[in-house]
Amino acid sequence: MKVEVWSDIMCPFCYIGKRHYEAALKQLGDTTDIELEWKSFQLDPSIPKGEKLGNVYQYLAEKKGLSEDQAREMTGNVASMALQVGLELDFEHAVVANSLDAHRLIHLAQAHKLGDTVKEKLFQAHFNEGKNIADLTVLIHIAVKAGLDAAEVEAMLRSNQYTDEVEQDIREARLIGVTGVPLFVFDRKYAISGAQPVAVFRQKLEKSLAEWRAEHPVVKLDISEGPSCSADGVCG
Repeated sequence: MKVEVWSDIMCPFCYIGKRHYEAALKQLGDTTDIELEWKSFQLDPSIPKGEKLGNVYQYLAEKKGLSEDQAREMTGNVASMALQVGLELDFEHAVVANSLDAHRLIHLAQAHKLGDTVKEKLFQAHFNEGKNIADLTVLIHIAVKAGLDAAEVEAMLRSNQYTDEVEQDIREARLIGVTGVPLFVFDRKYAISGAQPVAVFRQKLEKSLAEWRAEHPVVKLDISEGPSCSADGVCG
């Protein structure tokens, strides 16, 4: 069963929602039938690509028409919520930057079954380490730590590869009515918007997984063995 998640690296609720989802998974037990796919979404694609803006407080104040003190209070409330799931968000040093290349990196990572690992490291880089997630050197370092090949990653980042896939994710988000992130979609039947409680994630996971398993029963055959060739080509 596929779980698709639309999110952006610069979204703190996406990071918190990821933790809530992971906690719900642990409570489920057997999750071998669940496949997670990260979908791209940009909260602010207007941020100049390859540049970094001022600090988070200045950015939010200008973007939302707040004072910097109000922006600090707002992010402080979010940081308090994050602490409840063991996340220490450092808004003081977070770098505001365009997330397009980070999303392209996630697409490459998913092609190598490392999407979730790279997503986690990008969140850590942005919210915990004060790294610029639009910087190619930073992205390559993250990718290599996750197990990707540096040369392949650099070649991808210096090209337009996966740009269409990122844009397709964003178009798809509009088509299904995504107005904010995170959005968790379960088997294209059910969805959770925002960083809702762990119990809500567990309920949706249990319901969607039970229905998926009913539609995809495991076939168990009563096999009479005879001479044959194995899957690795050994005959005898």
